[in-house]
Amino acid sequence: MKKPSCGRRAPVSQRPRRTGRHVLTIVTTGACLMSPVMAQADDATIDTLTVTATSLYDNIGYTRRTTGAGTRMNLAPKEIPQTVSIMTEQRLKDQNLETIEDALMNTTGISVRRIDSDRVQFFARGFNINSYQYDGIPTLNTDGRWYFGEGALNTAIYDRIEVVRGANGLMTGAGNPGASVNFVRKHADSRELTGSVSGTLGSWDKQRGVVDVTTPLTESGDVRARFIGGYEDRDSYLDRYGSRKNFGYGIIDADVTENTTVSVGYDYQNTHNSSPTWGGFPLWYSDGGRTDYTRSFSPAPDWSRYEFESEKVFAGLEHHFANNWQLRGNVTHEKTNMDGKLAYLSGFPDRTTGQGVSVFPGWNRGERKVDSVDAYANGPFELMGRQHELVFGGSYSKQSNDYEGRYDPVTNTYPSGGDTGNFNDWNGSLSQPDWAGFAPSESASTQQKSVYTAARLSLADPVTLIVGARYTDWTGRSWANGTGNDRQSQSEVTPYGGLIYDINDTWSAFASYTEIFQPQDYLDFGGSYLEPIVGKNYETGVKAAWYDGLVNASFSVFRIEQDNVGEVAGQLLSGGRNYYSAAQGVVSKGFDAEVTGAVTDNLDMTAGFTHYTATDDEGAFSTGQPRTQANLFASYRVPQWEALTVGGGFNWQSHIFERDVPGPQGDEKVEQGSYTLVNLFGRYAFTKDLALQVNVRNLFDKKYYSYLDGYGVYGEPMNITSTLTYSF
Repeated sequence: MKKPSCGRRAPVSQRPRRTGRHVLTIVTTGACLMSPVMAQADDATIDTLTVTATSLYDNIGYTRRTTGAGTRMNLAPKEIPQTVSIMTEQRLKDQNLETIEDALMNTTGISVRRIDSDRVQFFARGFNINSYQYDGIPTLNTDGRWYFGEGALNTAIYDRIEVVRGANGLMTGAGNPGASVNFVRKHADSRELTGSVSGTLGSWDKQRGVVDVTTPLTESGDVRARFIGGYEDRDSYLDRYGSRKNFGYGIIDADVTENTTVSVGYDYQNTHNSSPTWGGFPLWYSDGGRTDYTRSFSPAPDWSRYEFESEKVFAGLEHHFANNWQLRGNVTHEKTNMDGKLAYLSGFPDRTTGQGVSVFPGWNRGERKVDSVDAYANGPFELMGRQHELVFGGSYSKQSNDYEGRYDPVTNTYPSGGDTGNFNDWNGSLSQPDWAGFAPSESASTQQKSVYTAARLSLADPVTLIVGARYTDWTGRSWANGTGNDRQSQSEVTPYGGLIYDINDTWSAFASYTEIFQPQDYLDFGGSYLEPIVGKNYETGVKAAWYDGLVNASFSVFRIEQDNVGEVAGQLLSGGRNYYSAAQGVVSKGFDAEVTGAVTDNLDMTAGFTHYTATDDEGAFSTGQPRTQANLFASYRVPQWEALTVGGGFNWQSHIFERDVPGPQGDEKVEQGSYTLVNLFGRYAFTKDLALQVNVRNLFDKKYYSYLDGYGVYGEPMNITSTLTYSF
């Protein structure tokens, strides 16, 4: 560890890792202050002064001491009356979680459904996650019918990922009751030159390089810059599939005054995928028998491609007042483009001849723009002789989506692709259709204006009440070829209430209640939009923090009551569009548990377990998601050989099934049994600056379906990556 120079604080990369008490920086500072005296009085006797203090740095291995998730107040996890999981930078590194999909797949209570080679959906407590925030700004509600590559975005630019399970209407406004996800970006937090360079080689010819550099722009370090960039080129376990990615991230942080910091940044990510799939492979032969393709089998033609480009410009302001109040503001502009030339295969091949599979090609482009701003103030106040905390703020977000396709504007259909011939000999060789010119197919825009407030009231020494509300004015417009122009508007007050009882210094009990609403873009059979989702969310449980917040744990029981939840009811023959019905009386109830943190000086661990049941007025709801999940991951620094760190874990999920899946002999039920994926990792530090890390995923090469509703998609086989990192 380098010794910080006098008059400067040690950069984050040089701070102690995770011990409960730290003295190094204080002692060093004291030595700097005393050095002039010592120089003038060599013979003087100086008394020894020992000072200890709790670390102020929140990133502690796999956990954090404080977070603003859920309330905007900087609270310890056990002070928040909801379940919160935080994916820290250290855990992202140890598990080699390079994408958003990787990170959320390993987060307690979240299940992942891979629709095809690129599209991915995330679920929590039976509901699709479509609410995302960047630095706390509610910027994006995704449209399940159109995909812009969100799951493939790189995690290298994020300090942490915060997941609040259950309804989070206070912070998101309109949103989904399953969970909300907040991506917190990295900052230029070092006043000295520091950084790292890494290179990765892996299965399927994977090559990846990432550089992360922070440097002061002024001698004092009051103005600092950070750049993170990377490139990746790889093939896949799928035949013909390949992916190229590059990304760049830059941010400047400037301490304008002692109490004011201004930040401005830019985030660019680009992905080009060759021979991606659109859907998957047939689940049945024409005689009703189940297919059993190899995991390398790809239904994609060799001319298909999928491209995504994302640009985000953002700025932030943080000011601390003398009375311990603070003001924060963030603004962002995002533009994302999608271009997909794909082919969907449908039908049931003959077991012998391979005949019977048809091709439906589609070429679509889309552009999504998002403009968002959020500002809030929070701080303490006194009332009736007790100390309380208040937060109030407002946000504005506007999102527009425009799509066009190369289809016949008269018949509103894509060009015919014919059939594949003998599908048993399929190798992706297929002639492209005669594409028509691009024509507008659909556009949509939403606007959300909100004001919110919350108060943390100390009712008694062991009892704290958090109450708040958000007023949201939501407006949406949409146009689709053949359905006309529709406008929706919705104004809602979303209440929030939570009670926390401190049992002792370690344990607390909590209970919370909130309401939720979510406008929907699903159309019914007649082409009208479904009514917004409405409902209530209840949660109660206990939390604990040991070793001054180095280890955090939670256990909660929840119940979500929802109405008007959109479910696929069928598909129109004209245009192939799904139509939806509104499910009433949807109830999701269950429990989850998580413990994470530095169990010892050498052992970091995270373990989670979740179980729920979900029903509607017709029976089981969202059966394609596992009812029970368990995850464990740990890293252990070998005391006898401190250069070596080893670890691993597993992800287990219960069986899933889909009912009424169209088959060659009528609707059938398809199932995926429970399965376990085992992962290992090891890291060896040749020097304090140079380390080699090896990660193994799906160690036992488990073969499983990641999607099986109408067609099948296999999960990823066993694979290995090796990463060499040099830090400076």
